[in-house]
Amino acid sequence: MPANLSPEFKAAQDAYRRAREPEERLECLREMLRTIPRHKGTEHLQADLRTRIKELTGELTGPRRGGARGGPAIVVRPEGAAQVALLGPPNTGKSSLHVRLTGSHAVVGPYPFATKFPLPGMLPFEDVRFQLVDLPPVSAEVVEPWLGNALQHADGALLVLDLSEPDCVELLEVVRRRLEEKHVLLVSPESPRQAAGVLAAPAGTEAEALDLFRVSLKSALLANKAERLGDPAAELAAFREITGMDFPALAVSAETGLGLSGIGPLLFSMLGVVRVYGKTPGHAPDRDRPFTLRRGATVRDVARLVHRDLARDLRFARIWGSSVSFAGEQVSAEHAVRDGDVVELHA
Repeated sequence: MPANLSPEFKAAQDAYRRAREPEERLECLREMLRTIPRHKGTEHLQADLRTRIKELTGELTGPRRGGARGGPAIVVRPEGAAQVALLGPPNTGKSSLHVRLTGSHAVVGPYPFATKFPLPGMLPFEDVRFQLVDLPPVSAEVVEPWLGNALQHADGALLVLDLSEPDCVELLEVVRRRLEEKHVLLVSPESPRQAAGVLAAPAGTEAEALDLFRVSLKSALLANKAERLGDPAAELAAFREITGMDFPALAVSAETGLGLSGIGPLLFSMLGVVRVYGKTPGHAPDRDRPFTLRRGATVRDVARLVHRDLARDLRFARIWGSSVSFAGEQVSAEHAVRDGDVVELHA
């Protein structure tokens, strides 16, 4: 049935897609609910918006005064250069990898479903850090009902599999299918908005609007427990050929450390991270804490990370780096920055 969504709703919808902070997302959801047409064709979308507003409000409110929360948080506030979800079937060693990469205290056990709730940890790479979130496993029998919401803030995913398991191909398909039921798609970094076998909803319908909450995660494969494989590289190549998987892939081992040093560079490249260093006029640039953006980001995006008002009042910037022809070149707010640029903002 046609939803006849208003221009105001679509503007709030676009703002929601761009928002990174939970507070911004909540503001956009409320605006969407305020501006949505009230008729039978939008009943499901109205209900979904109310549910998401309630859940996000609960996460942002925190513990009630004088009492405890109903349970652990299921949504992790994004930090660092990017939020990356660790996903996979039971007993593939996700939590062991999380401990090894981030130094977390994830529960590691020789039994399925040791992980019950999202657990964040930080993976350092050069002068940035990636937030890795260990999540409960996905199986044919069990998938947490809140998993789709937990992945709304993620920038990418690491799919962890154990190729020594005889049914690893079938387990991959189970994970993909169960995630799609939650409107979560694992996609190649080369085509982040494409997914084989997924049809776009008809334009103008409520189903198209509900697709707003579909999550497409740039993904890579980690073939863990590689110490169990005779020739990890050959086994991984064979697995990719059989499945037709075009994700970037690494053979790794949480036990021996094999391949772990390649995860940071893989995420940096896969997610298109761009580091920009701030500079105050008359002072040396601050190279200790870069701003992190995505490939294609502009000077205005940098200003927005400093302060929303600065992005609005920005006049021009001076840049030192590979995105300009000479050091200190004056550029407009719409100039695209590159990794390593030093930016001096003028409002």
